[in-house]
Amino acid sequence: VAASFTRNASDILSIKKILEDNGSDMRIIAKIENFEGIENIDEIIKVSDGIMVARGDMGVEIPFEEIPALQKMIVKKTMVSGKPAITATQMLESMIQNPRPTRAEITDVANAIYDGTSAIMLSGETAVGKYPVEAVSTMARIAKRTEEDINYIERFSENDYNANVNITTAISHATCSAAHDLGAAAIITLTISGTTARMISKYRPACPIIGCTSREKTMRFMCLSWGVIPVFLENMEDSGELFERAVDIALEQGYVKSGEMVVISAGLPLGIQGTTNILKVEIAGHVLIRAKGSGQKPLSAPVCVCKSAKEAAKKFNDGDILVIHDTNNDLLPIIKRASGLVIEAASSASHGVTVGLTLDIPVIYAANNATDILKCGSIVTLDPTGGVVYSGTVKVGQ
Repeated sequence: VAASFTRNASDILSIKKILEDNGSDMRIIAKIENFEGIENIDEIIKVSDGIMVARGDMGVEIPFEEIPALQKMIVKKTMVSGKPAITATQMLESMIQNPRPTRAEITDVANAIYDGTSAIMLSGETAVGKYPVEAVSTMARIAKRTEEDINYIERFSENDYNANVNITTAISHATCSAAHDLGAAAIITLTISGTTARMISKYRPACPIIGCTSREKTMRFMCLSWGVIPVFLENMEDSGELFERAVDIALEQGYVKSGEMVVISAGLPLGIQGTTNILKVEIAGHVLIRAKGSGQKPLSAPVCVCKSAKEAAKKFNDGDILVIHDTNNDLLPIIKRASGLVIEAASSASHGVTVGLTLDIPVIYAANNATDILKCGSIVTLDPTGGVVYSGTVKVGQ
């Protein structure tokens, strides 16, 4: 619901009550179009789900020379709150009649983006205009080019939105900071209500925010949040596999590539708004084994799965990764030719870990059922820092 001429918080609360009485959880966007709404902007932001700067009627109610400064103020306050700010009305007005916008309109759209608006909106241009498709295409081109001109990492370091620090804002800020420091390809959020994605969006990170949710309504609303790409993720439960499934779906849909780093943020238990409390760093890729690692250097190579030293002597090729339950001195000649080890033995003091350290080769240990999971001849990537075995060649950390 877009609530026109919103004057104060009571206007929004009255609409919310009507919706609740009729069993609806529809979101409410407050349209700020008069002086009273501007005076009460702080309380309106608190109770609404987003703010629209409706400049058409605002220009009638308020002296027109005041509008640019008021627009910037409203967008900034809404952005700091973590809610979407929509800049609307007369953005490409001339395109109702003409196939090309004026230079002033192009600058107007760009300036709204420079200010940090979450969304830019067309109305008459697409509702009654002669060139609706061209208007949308033009606005998209302006938006894309303007975004390319903004250094979001620099902006992030200069802005201070932490006046009211709590766990959610601290984790959201840290998520963006980690993504920038690590050069992450994307931030992945797991959210039921959309709050986690919105709070990260507030900080305008330099990489895309992939908002994974199991609710279609949340997906639609997340489209309004700056930088958020909504993704549907079925059966979101509080389980360890959830993070892996979120990364996998980002891979499948082409938002990240295998080997790229992603930062994951979520609130557990899921479904309770405002509980963002987890930050996790992952490498995108098909994970075969999660265990423990020894060594620093990741590598990719074919595997040789063996049950004994005798079998290894027959099957092993120079440069293979040796996969075995545990090693012993009989295997030393083969280990010296290996590029890495994957062993099922759980101890960090095991023979394989000790030899791996001596030879400076990566070792994945405590790899339960590795001799059953991994197949001879298949290429895998060992990440000893994370204790992970990936399928195929993955450029870990790049």
